[in-house]
Amino acid sequence: MTILHTNVRRQRFATRGLTLLLVFSVIMGSWLKPVLACPFCSAVSQTIRQEIGVMDAVVLAETTLESIRNEESGEVKMRVVRVLKGEEHVAAETFVTVVYFGELEAGRRFMLSGVDPPNIQWSALPLTKESEAYVLNVTQLPDDGLERLKFFQKFLQSEDPMLSRDSYDEFAITPYPIVQSLKPFMNHAELVSWIQEPEMPADRKRLYLTMLGVCGSKSDVPMLEKMLTGTEPSARSGLDALIACYLILAGEDGLELVNEQFLANKQAPYADTYAAIMAIRFHGTETDKIPRSALVKSLHLVLDRKDLADLVIPDLSRWGDWSQIDRLVNLFVEAEEDNNWVRVPVVNYLRACPKPEAEAALEKLQKIDPDSIRRASSFFPIPIPQPASQPDTSFRMPKKNDRLASAQTVAVVDFLPVIRGSGRYPAAAMPPVSPANLAKMVVVSLMAFATMVISLYLILSGGTRRLVLAEQHG
Repeated sequence: MTILHTNVRRQRFATRGLTLLLVFSVIMGSWLKPVLACPFCSAVSQTIRQEIGVMDAVVLAETTLESIRNEESGEVKMRVVRVLKGEEHVAAETFVTVVYFGELEAGRRFMLSGVDPPNIQWSALPLTKESEAYVLNVTQLPDDGLERLKFFQKFLQSEDPMLSRDSYDEFAITPYPIVQSLKPFMNHAELVSWIQEPEMPADRKRLYLTMLGVCGSKSDVPMLEKMLTGTEPSARSGLDALIACYLILAGEDGLELVNEQFLANKQAPYADTYAAIMAIRFHGTETDKIPRSALVKSLHLVLDRKDLADLVIPDLSRWGDWSQIDRLVNLFVEAEEDNNWVRVPVVNYLRACPKPEAEAALEKLQKIDPDSIRRASSFFPIPIPQPASQPDTSFRMPKKNDRLASAQTVAVVDFLPVIRGSGRYPAAAMPPVSPANLAKMVVVSLMAFATMVISLYLILSGGTRRLVLAEQHG
């Protein structure tokens, strides 16, 4: 009987392990898909709305005078007050068993989320009166994204940390066109006040600057300029979103300050320059507020900073700026051990360039460093420049059936690292994957996944031990 129970537990554990592997592969696969969300915001956790969506059952429950914790297992019986999801699995006025180690005063309310019916495993989220009302409202929100944001906007600065965090996460995962549609309902004065708070966390400030870029005006430019030129760290937190917002409201004229402060300034910290590059990249990819012809001139300034030049070369290639062949060839030739990572981006730029001078330059560079040419050709397909016109911006409502993109989509590609000799990881752009390379990636990924599944099965089923015993007795 003990052996049988052990095998059953192993099989259950193996099943759960395989499920986790499948979930992991889905999550990893999602990185290859366009991400239609805030380019300067990152969700902290799964939202309550998302959690409810993936659970088998969700209920409101409360502790009673009979809710006594088992000190060994932590199990507590709670009375179901209301079923929010999964009426086929659980009913109101019944009792469920939950593992919970927090306070247990009678009448305390919880949101319980359950999986794996019929023997549902519950997790407990303590609720206040305000958070209980919030959860109930979340379950009744319409599918319309604008209506959802109108609700969550009211809780962005809630004194209840759970509500504040959850509403922020909802904004962080919402497509920009929906955020832009919220413009008539945004509180401009409130946003300006939040942005100016010295203790405002950087992630929050990024969101509020993003929203200010939607509802702000030229009158906000002096405030943003003061923040950009200030020396207080708190004033420049969320710098990438700050620069992007400033350029939206100031337009092309705002590039002069950004160039002077962050791109041409060789004393500017790496993090500040990188934030400016991200903001420029965002505008060149997502908006038409500033023409690319002006944006690439700003990126040209970074080419004079040899340790940072590789960060912008992929953008020049992607936007079809072929005016820098000679400068990039010089960067390749003059590269030393501490910045030789610039050579691969230069090669990829020349490979994408349609001009005959580029082909001649590649032949010259082949003689200087054939290894860099080989690495670029082996790991990168020929880059494909984007269309000359800038796409529909997330700050403009798209026409029906338009394909939406976001700066975060570009970021998913651009953050795939090319390992540098110094160990620093650039935001070097990974060019579009060719069909041949894509096929190789798929085959390798499937083989790796199959290996993980087989290995896990052998470990959990005792198969590896049997193989060792067979060898010993063979």
